[in-house]
Amino acid sequence: MFQVRIHGRGGQGVVTGAEMLSVAAFLGGKHAQAFPSFGSERTGAPVVAFCRIADVPIRLREPIMAPDALIIQDPTLLHQVDVFSGLKRDGYILINTAKTFAQLGIGDFVKGFRPERLLTVPATELAVRFVGRPVPNAALLGAFAALGGHITLEAVQAAIRSRFSGTVAEGNIAAAAEAHRIVNENARLAETQHA
Repeated sequence: MFQVRIHGRGGQGVVTGAEMLSVAAFLGGKHAQAFPSFGSERTGAPVVAFCRIADVPIRLREPIMAPDALIIQDPTLLHQVDVFSGLKRDGYILINTAKTFAQLGIGDFVKGFRPERLLTVPATELAVRFVGRPVPNAALLGAFAALGGHITLEAVQAAIRSRFSGTVAEGNIAAAAEAHRIVNENARLAETQHA
């Protein structure tokens, strides 16, 4: 089973992002579940959502304490909430920012992680450009599709279409595709530099 924890703030589409991730996994032939962790959240308050992906039916229902991947929709949470709690050393970290891990102040923390599983992508900028709103969830799912190989970009785009329609759907699909392209381009550049 592959477990993803998504951190963000109220109003950023954290819960919708987890739901679309589970739909994308389901469309890819996997079993999936998504659920939020709610308290008395309001717009701007920290929010967590979870998604499990597996080849067999999922019986677990509790929050994800040891994620295989983190998607961090708001980098201001890095030093306010223990977003890395329980993350496995071979885990994936995807952060919504144009900064590097060192610029974010977590360069030393991630030294033991596999560098190809550490990624930043300017998802909010892409959302504003393609959707007209600072809701980064769809762009982050496009990036995640390129990062982990657990879902495909086509499945992400279909999940977006199942949730939204019209120009909102098309904008989110374009943002996801651009994030996917950025991740693949950065991976090719890294390979060239190490060759």
